[in-house]
Formats: sequence, structure tokens, C-alpha cells
Amino acid sequence: MAFGIKRQEVIEWKRKIDNGELAFLTHYWLDDRFPGCNTVTKVGCNNLEQLAAWGQKHGLKKEWIHVRKDGYSHFDLLGERQRDILHKEGLLEHIWKKNQGTLEE
Repeated sequence: MAFGIKRQEVIEWKRKIDNGELAFLTHYWLDDRFPGCNTVTKVGCNNLEQLAAWGQKHGLKKEWIHVRKDGYSHFDLLGERQRDILHKEGLLEHIWKKNQGTLEE
């Protein structure tokens, strides 16, 4: 279940993807399959080869891309991998904002 996201954030994420950029979108997310994870970051791009190459740089497999017919294909980042990748990308504020000033531990 996704929640805690503003419509404008989704619009901006889609705009970046439509422009061929890598786009990051973090929101609250709860799923019993992933206990302890309360946020997910979607990293999208309309160029699947570019997205796959970015993912490979971070140890993500091309098969993990959620390929969508609407053009908003993306990787889902969760837990420790999410934190590590956002840190490497200089984007830890995505998690920081969602946890009201504290990083997920």
C-alpha cells in the first residue's frame, strides 16, 4: 500500500522520465512481504537500457525492472539497498524527509 506522497511529486517524477532522465520518487509503503521496510524509492527512466545500466552500477539486475506499458518503468528500492543507493547518489534526503528528520536505521 502506497501513501504519503503528493500529486505534484508524482507529476514531477513522470515529467523527468518523459524527458529521458533518471527520476527518483520515495514514498511510504507497507507490504507484509517486506517487514521493517516503510518506504520505497522508485527509480524510473523511459530508456530501459539507460535504466538497466544505472541499475547494474548499483548491483541491480535488469530483470528486476518493473516494465510498464505506460512508459514509467522503474526499479523499486527497499531497505538497506535503498539506503545504500540513495547515499551513493547523494539523495538520502528522500528517506530523511519521509522519516521527519531521522534516517531509517
